[in-house]
Amino acid sequence: MARHGGQILADQLVVEGVKRVFSVPGESFLAALDGLYDAGIANIVCRQEGGAAMMAEAYGKLTGEPGVLFVTRGPGATNASSGLHVAKQDSTPMVVFVGQIARGHRDREAFQEVDYRAFFGPLVKWAAEVDQTERLPEYISRAFDVARSGRPGPVVLALPEDMLSAVAEVENRAAATPAPAAVSGAQVQAVLDALEGAERPLVVVGGPGWSAQAAADLATFAGRFDLPVAVSFRRQDYMDNRLPHYVGDLGVGMNPKLGARLRQADLVLALGTRLGDTLTNGYELLDPAAPGTRIVHVYPDQGELGRVYRPDPGIAVGAPALLAALAGAEGPAPRWSDWTRAARTDYVAWQTPRETPGAVKMENVVRWLSAHLPEDAIVTNGAGNYAAWLHRYFTYKGYRSQLAPTSGSMGYGFPAAISASLEHPDRTVVCMAGDGCFQMTLNEFSTAMQHGAKPVVIVANNGRYGTIRMHQERNYPGRVSGTDLANPDYAALARAYGGHGELVERDAEFPAAFARAAAAGVPAVIELRLDPQALSTALTLDETRAAGQAKAR
Repeated sequence: MARHGGQILADQLVVEGVKRVFSVPGESFLAALDGLYDAGIANIVCRQEGGAAMMAEAYGKLTGEPGVLFVTRGPGATNASSGLHVAKQDSTPMVVFVGQIARGHRDREAFQEVDYRAFFGPLVKWAAEVDQTERLPEYISRAFDVARSGRPGPVVLALPEDMLSAVAEVENRAAATPAPAAVSGAQVQAVLDALEGAERPLVVVGGPGWSAQAAADLATFAGRFDLPVAVSFRRQDYMDNRLPHYVGDLGVGMNPKLGARLRQADLVLALGTRLGDTLTNGYELLDPAAPGTRIVHVYPDQGELGRVYRPDPGIAVGAPALLAALAGAEGPAPRWSDWTRAARTDYVAWQTPRETPGAVKMENVVRWLSAHLPEDAIVTNGAGNYAAWLHRYFTYKGYRSQLAPTSGSMGYGFPAAISASLEHPDRTVVCMAGDGCFQMTLNEFSTAMQHGAKPVVIVANNGRYGTIRMHQERNYPGRVSGTDLANPDYAALARAYGGHGELVERDAEFPAAFARAAAAGVPAVIELRLDPQALSTALTLDETRAAGQAKAR
């Protein structure tokens, strides 16, 4: 049957199992919008392409299947690049369709013309342009395969508008049926042999391809061999933090004692993580030239093994698949139980709150949320100093209860919370955001209202870009430039959109405010008015400035 390209595309998405796409519409892909009309695929129309891209990325994180995004050419595509960068650095599967100028207009700097292969090449796993309508199923099938395979990530397909509106007779392509990952006995034995020679092992987990079963296998493996387990930046939900073998997260604002333990370890068993600069404090804790410790690196992409650190050995397989085998393996009796207990003790001590200034204290808010949210609640955040309180004081209890950008992208938390609420309308979804972070994507509030998402957003309002101010005071104390913010009345803004708004100015007000927000049945905002001195979990603004002045002398 002859179909136009937009219908061919939509029908192939159905074959790939796509249930929801995110978009900002454009005239360059009208035929695709027409194809979606009858396809039974929900189209979540957003307010700006950056927010739409982050929603699609969050969908990929939540489900393990590619998030799908449609954006128009030129400014639409370039706006979306922020979410593609998150997907690349976070190893999230994603397929992005970009409207393109007609094929006959190329290389004339036509309206909104961009060379997408050149523009997106460094940001994605594969960028291509479809020139023949009849090849759409082939390209789309390959795009989904590439997005899922090896180290998952984003793929971009550009769609010339005349190609998309043209008619062709072509069959849909069957969805891929990937074989289960094969783990060899030699790979399992290599890990056991490394443990045999260790005195101070540290398991570090992260990266793509995880599941609730992988988290359970990790807990079993750690318990069987009495191993301390640390997680990489913003992967705290890979292991129930209440378990005795969980010892904390390696990343921005990490427990200094855990960082020291990474340096002291004689074996690092890296399961799925890339061992990047955030995890290693700028490669200081593990020097790539002379790490001073044995690294067994397990990663699904052979190209990553040995790229920064020389593994001994490198095992090119997905960490969850290897953990499934390790969970039932017999190996050396642990000689490091004291080391593991000490690491756990350090973690528990790190949870003891350090009081910060003001009538609203972030440590109290986060600890209340940790104690009172349902265990399956999903907590999202973007980037900013406010997230350090979440990292330090929130106890993650199950897999996929955390959505946060390892790339450190501001503005991520709110779109991610909308996506999570749409995917899991029965679960509580809470977004933690700073005043600077929230203002980057708060226009998606009307997206949430339109499509029935109902996250609760907690805005930590300290009137500044807190992370940058912290670094500014450390390096140029007292010379404030470009970090102060003017803010709206966030509660009133939420109500203007048709949502629920609350203002909290004292700790005691928060529980009741949260109960009202959670029960509202619409997107809600709780604004926390923070003391300007509450700059970080460790130091006040004045203390940070004084430390910077002392360093400068």
